[in-house]
Amino acid sequence: MSELRVVPAWRHGQERLYVCLPDGRNIAWYDRDAARVNLLGQDRREEVLEALGPFVTGPVTVGPPPVPTPADLARLALHPDDDLAPNRPGEALLVALDRDPGPAHRLRTDPRRRALTAERTVGEALDLLEGAGWRVLHSVPLPGGDRVHHLLIGPGGLFTLHSVYAHRQKVTVADPLVTLGRRTTEPLLRRLRADADRAAHALTAEVRPVLVLVDPAEVTVRTPPREVRVLRDTEIAGFARTGGLLKPADVEALFALARDRTVWTAAL
Repeated sequence: MSELRVVPAWRHGQERLYVCLPDGRNIAWYDRDAARVNLLGQDRREEVLEALGPFVTGPVTVGPPPVPTPADLARLALHPDDDLAPNRPGEALLVALDRDPGPAHRLRTDPRRRALTAERTVGEALDLLEGAGWRVLHSVPLPGGDRVHHLLIGPGGLFTLHSVYAHRQKVTVADPLVTLGRRTTEPLLRRLRADADRAAHALTAEVRPVLVLVDPAEVTVRTPPREVRVLRDTEIAGFARTGGLLKPADVEALFALARDRTVWTAAL
């Protein structure tokens, strides 16, 4: 039996399987998303492949780790506290609920939990776009306590997405106003445009705002919104069919820039 151990770990939001010696040193890792086994040395190639055998699915490329791109080098230079890429959908809400979960018994559901459901639903749909060349960040902090729920970067451009929990409610959009069921109307689209403008300033690139309604019963758009797209969460997959604006290298460069927390705090 091989003395090598296979240890799963998460790195920058992606799962890796590390192959370790008995003393804990890594000698290889398997990147499922890239279908690649990266060897730090060729002397134990067959042992590594044997250890990974039960975990490998389909054909894989085997070889030394790829030479880092400029985007990789920029990411590696980031302090872990400044790297936004590991943020989960609804990260800010998860932290807030952990610090202050609220009363154990309450008559109505904590609105933060509804908001978290919306951000998780949208975030999971956005994460599925990575196979089509898109990159996504969640809970991007802005000065003053504001934040962008989701930032999407890909072949079709850059987008800030704002998730709204609208379960079984009728939604009316009359720019800049958005009304959910019987709730008070608020000028939500004005905020979305402002967030997109702030993102465009930080990244020096055009950014378009998107309002995503999660599980609405009905959506009525009375006044076509200026610049803002209004989508249901089930329509997010449509981004995969858009392109022609950014090349893969541009996407990676913008993602490397956007994941740096200091970019948002220093430029805004």
